[in-house]
Amino acid sequence: MRTARPDGRKRRWRQHKINRREELVDGTLAAVRTRGGNAGMDEIAAEIGVSKTVLYRYFADKNDLVNAAMQRFIEITLMPRVYGAISLDADEYQLVRSALAEYVGAVDEDPEVYRFIMGTGSGDPSSLADFERLFAEVVAAAITERGSDLGIETEGVMLWSYVIVGGIQLATHWWTTNKSMPRDEVIDYLTMMVWSAIEGMARAGGSRAKFAGQEHVLPPIDPGDQAV
Repeated sequence: MRTARPDGRKRRWRQHKINRREELVDGTLAAVRTRGGNAGMDEIAAEIGVSKTVLYRYFADKNDLVNAAMQRFIEITLMPRVYGAISLDADEYQLVRSALAEYVGAVDEDPEVYRFIMGTGSGDPSSLADFERLFAEVVAAAITERGSDLGIETEGVMLWSYVIVGGIQLATHWWTTNKSMPRDEVIDYLTMMVWSAIEGMARAGGSRAKFAGQEHVLPPIDPGDQAV
């Protein structure tokens, strides 16, 4: 019996289509940085130097293009910066602050792209969910590694990580639409929140039973330490 041989032309066409989509996504990101986060398909096509028909040959609609741009931004910009910060050889506090600084910085330094992929309502929610899952897994791995070295229980690590990641993502998104404070202050406040949460987990040894048995009162504030 003859066995069907793979069609080399089909493989080459599929690879060409993948490569061309990536080129057009990179062109879209560049176009959005020039034309703004509200750029439409006509503006994007004109900035790239192709017809809108070409875009629709590789993307089903604008939602498909926004989704691909979101995945690309996360893949080549956001996650490498966050992962690099978490991988630093530094103490726990510095890791927290560095990771937050990179996340907020990546969003703040590319505002039009962020507005395009997050503010248009056109992206696929599953892509954002995939990013949040990946981010949470990276945070969980870092907490588990450091926590194990310190003898901290990490049974609740994925829940903690989703709370941290969800809070950071939502707070940063709010800040991009309401720049009521400078970037350094945003990083300071986020660091205060996240570090306090991690410090509290460590103080209880990661044990919910031990935490439940602790006394929970706010510490007294020295009048001399109060903000003016």
